[in-house]
Amino acid sequence: MGVQQYDKIGEAFEGFKALPLARYGEVPSFLGMVGDVRGKSVLDVACGTGFYSREFKRRGAADVFGVDISVEMIAAARESEQRDPLGARYEVGDVAELRPLERNFDIAVAVQCLNYAEDIAAMERMCRNIHRSLVPGGEFFVLAQKPDYRFDCASLEKYGFRCEPTGEEAETGPLARVTALLDPQPISILSTVPRREVYEQCLRTAGFSAVEWVPLQVSEAGIHEFGEDFWADLLAHPPLVMLRCRA
Repeated sequence: MGVQQYDKIGEAFEGFKALPLARYGEVPSFLGMVGDVRGKSVLDVACGTGFYSREFKRRGAADVFGVDISVEMIAAARESEQRDPLGARYEVGDVAELRPLERNFDIAVAVQCLNYAEDIAAMERMCRNIHRSLVPGGEFFVLAQKPDYRFDCASLEKYGFRCEPTGEEAETGPLARVTALLDPQPISILSTVPRREVYEQCLRTAGFSAVEWVPLQVSEAGIHEFGEDFWADLLAHPPLVMLRCRA
C-alpha cells in the first residue's frame, strides 16, 4: 500500500513538514522525544526523503542510516545529501524484509512506518527486524496516527491536513485517508490506523520493553506564531501520537 503512493509523491513530500501540524506539532514533538543524539548511531526506517535523517546529522549524530521502500523517496534523499553533504546514508529496502545490517544502532526511529504493515504478521516482522538492528538497551521511537482518533476535529484542516476514515478495516485496524493540503496540489495517502493493542503486542513480541505512549505537543514557536486558541482543537483531538520503547 505504501510504495506506489510514495513513489508518486517523491520530493513533494518535503512540503508536508511546512504545514502547521507538522512544523509546530510533529517535528518538535518527535525530536524532543528522541532527545540528544550527539555521538550516537541512528537507524531511520521509512526515512522518506531523509528529513529526520538530515536533522539528526545536524544535531550531532555520528552515523545515520535511512531505509525506505520507495525508490523515488530514496532518490530525493540522496539528491538532498548531494546538495548539502551531511554524511547520512540511504538505501532502498522493505522494513518487513530488512537485511541484516553491518552494525547495530543506538537508536531507531519510525515515522509513519508500522501503520503500513499489511497485517499483524508483517508488523511483527518489522518490529523484529528493527529490534535485531539495535544494540542491547537501544531505544526505538515511533510516530503514527493516533489509534483512537475519532476523526472529530472539525477544524483539522486549519492545521494543514484532512483525515478521513474509508469505512474499510484491515487486520491491524481501520483504514484512513490523510490529505496534506499543499498548494497548488493536495496530496492524499491511504494507510491503516493500527489499534493500540496491536502496536503493543507486536513490539513486545519482537522483544521490546518499557513501551510508553507519548502525547503530541505544540512548540513555543507555534504558540507564538498563531496563539494558544488556534491550537485548542488540535490538542483536544490530536490525530498523531508517539511511542517509545527499549530493546
